[in-house]
Amino acid sequence: MEILILRFDAPLMSFGGVMVDQHGPTERFPGLSLLTGLLGNALGLRHADAQALERLQDRLEYAARWDVPPQPLVDYHTVDLNQMKMREAGWTTRGRPEHREGGPAARFGTHQRYRHYWVNGVMTVALTLEGEEAPTVALLAQALRYPARPLFLGRKTCLPAMPIVLDQVEAQDVLSALRMVPREVRRGAPSLSPSLEACWPARLGLEGQAHEVTVYDRRDWRNQTVAGRRPEAQGLLTLEEPA
Repeated sequence: MEILILRFDAPLMSFGGVMVDQHGPTERFPGLSLLTGLLGNALGLRHADAQALERLQDRLEYAARWDVPPQPLVDYHTVDLNQMKMREAGWTTRGRPEHREGGPAARFGTHQRYRHYWVNGVMTVALTLEGEEAPTVALLAQALRYPARPLFLGRKTCLPAMPIVLDQVEAQDVLSALRMVPREVRRGAPSLSPSLEACWPARLGLEGQAHEVTVYDRRDWRNQTVAGRRPEAQGLLTLEEPA
């Protein structure tokens, strides 16, 4: 099986989550929809290309691990919509002005937001696509090296600190591939552990302290809503010893 190895290395990363009130949380690992969006962005797809994005999501399988565990960070920011300059209609990416809807508080009050991030972590991801149709794994690698648009890891503020593509390998499955890749080591990072925090497809089985969880990371790209759930294994992964 052809598998693409990615390295997520950025000052900030955010993996989405269910937003509650003013809080935009981040999951511990990236989800199917996030990776689909990343790959689709590299390929030049847009939200209107719902059929292509949904097919890409259906074909995608991955495993991920934290080589350098991150620290949490919450970014607090406000905007005062009562300022005169904020009361005017705002221009949108659709090329026309638009007023905010809702009551006076929503339109002219002070809005508070809490955005949750992972800071200074390094993650390795092994992913593949089922089937022989386009795009292939090789085409994904090419697109990530020379993306149609700038790439980001979750939110647009989360820019990679290095090229994302690390390698392209042959392995039995994404979990086997993830085991094969040497871990990234950083000066000043926490002491090395023989096992790394990881996630992988539940169908590949549980081991050690791993457990099965339900994740809600499938997206209906046509309607821009959460589309379903799936089982995922999460736990500690022991890497293969170098020969």
